[in-house]
Amino acid sequence: MRHGRHPPLGIIMLDIAIERPPGDVGHCASWPFDVVFRTVPGATARKIVSGDDADLMDAFVAAGDELRAEGAIGLTTSCGFLASRQGELSARMNLPLATSSLLQLPMVERCLPSGRRAGVVTYDAEALTDRHFAGAGADPETPRVGLPPDGSLRAHIEHGCSYDRDGLRRDVQEAVSTLLSDNPGIGAIVFECTNLPPFSEEVSREFGLPVYDIITLGRWFYSGLIQSAYSQSLSMG
Repeated sequence: MRHGRHPPLGIIMLDIAIERPPGDVGHCASWPFDVVFRTVPGATARKIVSGDDADLMDAFVAAGDELRAEGAIGLTTSCGFLASRQGELSARMNLPLATSSLLQLPMVERCLPSGRRAGVVTYDAEALTDRHFAGAGADPETPRVGLPPDGSLRAHIEHGCSYDRDGLRRDVQEAVSTLLSDNPGIGAIVFECTNLPPFSEEVSREFGLPVYDIITLGRWFYSGLIQSAYSQSLSMG
């Protein structure tokens, strides 16, 4: 398959049919480069979030191989909970793989001023366990807060309700407020959930903190996969 001037990033998608606005991992306009998608049949959100996904690993590897055949030069996924499978999947893939926005946590924390740390906003706080942080090489004591179980996003993804952007924005804002009030030393926010980047700019502006998500991970990841050539004719300054 032919793409633009640069080869695409491959995105392995969960098997869910939902509305994906710009900013969402599954919307082409979210990315400043070409992307290609491949869905893993049977990979429902609840199955992945609950960690009941060992039987799907072969299918994830097959999806990675199919994306490679389409010209992808690196891979990411559409669920941050796959951080727990980072080591297993990257060892089996034929392309570099960055499963989850949580992979940014160690680097983000090392960039913050003394006494500051990163905090996580996640789709499901009860399901986000030490093994997810271990898979990302992150501190399992990282502060985290979940979106409400009866909130707009879970209703949309797991119960087929219409996408409610205003409701989801309120849920995200309240989650961030709770995270910051419970953890005064938060200096940056990482969105685990790949459906939350549409709100990253608003949250950063509202709370005055940097926000990292699957899109910031993908941009960094891709920047090393396809390097720019520098002109040798420019004079040295």
